Amino acid sequence: MNHQDHPTIWIPLPDGTRLAARIWRPETDTPVPAILEFLPYRRRDVTAPRDEATYPALAAQGFAGVRVDLRGTGDSEGQFDDEYSETELADAEASIAWIAAQPWCNGHVGMMGISWGGFNALQVAARQPPALKAVISIASTVDRFADDIHTKGGAQMGTNLYWATQMLGRASVPPDAAVVGDSWRDIWLDRLKNMPALAFKWITHQRRDAYWQHGSICEDFDAVQAPALMIAGWADGYRNTPWKARAGLGDRARALTGPWVHLYPHFAVPGPLMDFVTEAASWFGHHLRGDPTSDLPAHRLFLSQAVRPDAPRDVEPGHWIEIAQDKATETILRLSPGRLGPDAGHETVTLHSPLDTGVDGGAFFTQGGDTDMPADQRADDGRSLCFETEALSDPLDIIGMPVLRLPVAIDAPQGHLIARLIDVHPDGCAHRITLGVLNLSHRHSSADPQPMTPGTAEEITLTLDATAYRLLPGHKLRLALSTAYFPLILPPPTDVTAQIDLGHAALHVPSAPYRPCAVPEPPAGDPRPPYPRQTPAEDNRTTTFDRTTGETTIVQSSTSGVSTHPEHGLQFEDTHKARWSITRGDPLSLEAHEETSALRIRDGIATEVIATGRLRATATHWVVEARLAAKENDTLIFERNWSENIPRDHV
Repeated sequence: MNHQDHPTIWIPLPDGTRLAARIWRPETDTPVPAILEFLPYRRRDVTAPRDEATYPALAAQGFAGVRVDLRGTGDSEGQFDDEYSETELADAEASIAWIAAQPWCNGHVGMMGISWGGFNALQVAARQPPALKAVISIASTVDRFADDIHTKGGAQMGTNLYWATQMLGRASVPPDAAVVGDSWRDIWLDRLKNMPALAFKWITHQRRDAYWQHGSICEDFDAVQAPALMIAGWADGYRNTPWKARAGLGDRARALTGPWVHLYPHFAVPGPLMDFVTEAASWFGHHLRGDPTSDLPAHRLFLSQAVRPDAPRDVEPGHWIEIAQDKATETILRLSPGRLGPDAGHETVTLHSPLDTGVDGGAFFTQGGDTDMPADQRADDGRSLCFETEALSDPLDIIGMPVLRLPVAIDAPQGHLIARLIDVHPDGCAHRITLGVLNLSHRHSSADPQPMTPGTAEEITLTLDATAYRLLPGHKLRLALSTAYFPLILPPPTDVTAQIDLGHAALHVPSAPYRPCAVPEPPAGDPRPPYPRQTPAEDNRTTTFDRTTGETTIVQSSTSGVSTHPEHGLQFEDTHKARWSITRGDPLSLEAHEETSALRIRDGIATEVIATGRLRATATHWVVEARLAAKENDTLIFERNWSENIPRDHV
């Protein structure tokens, strides 16, 4: 089916603000269902390649695709205020109502998206707009506090500063003059003056309060009545949501997790990929226009095996399975010195990790390169307290969310415990299967954290991220425990030492009955259209350790390269630089710098937005700084600085 591409359509909101949308529609006089994606990521440059790989293909299957810039971003009017704000969600509802009322729409609307768009699809579904009939949510969360870039297990994450800096820069880019006309500069200056620096708000909310409860559908799963297809990737940080959504939404949800990074699954890495367009068309066809279809399996997972972190991960070894989540089983492994098996030890062991433990942990946001994924874990394991099985004689399947229960005492009121499960290959290569983090002050509640009593042991429960992984015969399962995981997790105020009573420690390894299933792969080749590129993309990450000072430094730099959109000629480039450092023995030596820049060139006018963030620590406060600057043809036209000391709250 042929389609029409409408590059800019204006959606009016009740307060008079207009949102800019790009709409792909089938070439037909018959009203069709519509699919909305609602993002702050600039439909005319940043997300254009992925949109153009997806929505024309969905239009060929009889759907209208509506890709909207959030209020105050891209070419849309108004001011951006925060992620998933009341304004954003109300605007999405109004957009759905407008779409459903168009003569080309049959009145039925779906929402879909990855990350931000996956988040707000679920959150809007919980508001039950009448025309919203189904959603597809990829790499998202049902709990904004527990499973996003801000905190993990109640511990502050380094990605909090990274993403706040990214959004400060991304949302501040000017609208395209080819769309809004000569007013683009006035709109841009107004946008810059009103742009919030979200790092301060996000870091201020260090416990699970009303700020994080807003938009967390786990507060009331029953509010989400629209069927939801939940998709995630094992190589991404957002891997718990399909599992939790199935538990909370029941038969209203279908879950699928592949081996992928933080990208749409028809062009992600590693393979095998998923024919997302066909799957989405089947899902929305059934729920938005009543197509007959066989019901999807409730819970599909890619069961990985024998993954090697020291080799390119083009295609992950393993196979697809379908499981019955409600028929889970578990194996209990006891801890004894250096051993993981049927017998418990009687010793109390000491755990004190160097503060740079975790430098081989990879990124939370994995965008594709091997530099984003966890490296061989042997170096981090050497900084940890490790327990491992004998070489396995039979395969061991880990399917679900492993749980570690053990008595822990620390020598300070605040501290962290990090647990990793490792596949140890016969040659010693060590692949991280899954990770769990617990801020011990949050051991009972993240809404009401309480400090530990130094020297007093308490039994704690640490839940690791969901996984589906098979350990092969000859391999070993290793449990690695640490008190630090830098830079993913920011350190507590003191360099903590823990005591663990092995006699009462156990790892609960989940599994589930399964059967093989098929997940169709897309046609070969990257479906994203190639854009003319003036400069190459680059991605670099280096880690150095100064043996004289004990300082570890991580330096990252990346650029998208300068590309030109082949249809409308806008040139664009996004760059990222970061430097994180910490000195062993001194958690207050933490120093983090993040910088993002966005270059846009239209009709010989070059605009650039530079956002920076800086984070340091004292025993009582997080010291946070931010800067937003804008240039036009290399002339500085705007600059604003923020600085605040934010009290530490049981972290």
